[in-house]
Amino acid sequence: MSVRSLLREPLLHFLLIGLALFVLYGQASPGGSDTRRIVVGQGQVDDMVRQYRSTFHRSPTPAELNGLIDTYVRDEIVYREGLSMGLDQDDAVVKRRIRQKYDLISEEAERSAPTDADLAAYLKANPAEFLRPAVVSFDQIFFDPATTTPEAVGAVKAALANGADPATMGQPSMLPRHAANNSIELVARDFGDNFAKQVAAAPVGQWIGPVVSGFGVHLARVSARAAPTLPPLNQVRAAVTREWESDQRTRSRDADYRKVRADYDVIIKAKLP
Repeated sequence: MSVRSLLREPLLHFLLIGLALFVLYGQASPGGSDTRRIVVGQGQVDDMVRQYRSTFHRSPTPAELNGLIDTYVRDEIVYREGLSMGLDQDDAVVKRRIRQKYDLISEEAERSAPTDADLAAYLKANPAEFLRPAVVSFDQIFFDPATTTPEAVGAVKAALANGADPATMGQPSMLPRHAANNSIELVARDFGDNFAKQVAAAPVGQWIGPVVSGFGVHLARVSARAAPTLPPLNQVRAAVTREWESDQRTRSRDADYRKVRADYDVIIKAKLP
């Protein structure tokens, strides 16, 4: 039989097609010989020992290490058998874990430590994240409204305007008479929002009031006020580095998604609202 006539034989065509399908199945199927072999390498054993030490603060005994290896082998076998049954298909938990691992890989890809120039540029571009809040220094005189009349508070205010010593005025309380370099948020926490708003807007060096707080009534005088400031890099380096690294991870993850997204043809077969 000639080669040409042999190539026309239907049986040969059938055999060639069957061989091709066998090769393709062997490449795509998870049921190959490798799936029936479990190799526990030195790196995996070292990881088991390291995790055991971090939990129990000692090395495992030989029997305990054998138990750890047996557990690893059992987990691997059960995992592979589950895959062979298709249990990973359409499982929301499995998909979420795979997404998390993929995102972690894409975030860490080709990422190096930031230079001072990187951090300085990030600090300049994102000042609001690192601004030190406005601070205020003030004196306050406390009055218990249950035992003090508005007229008496007014008389003290007039005396202060004439140079009276504020330390001799008002009534004793647990509140500090002088507060230095407090943020407005801290003033609001200690005295209440109303007091903080009035102190934030008060002219420097002038007694204002009566000002109502959560404790009673006050006269207050702002002695100094500083606007929000952007600290130099050397004072906030750790915070800037942390935020820069977070930003780089996000950028890397988004760039990787845009790259792979271009390879997908997404078809939505649904009626959208």
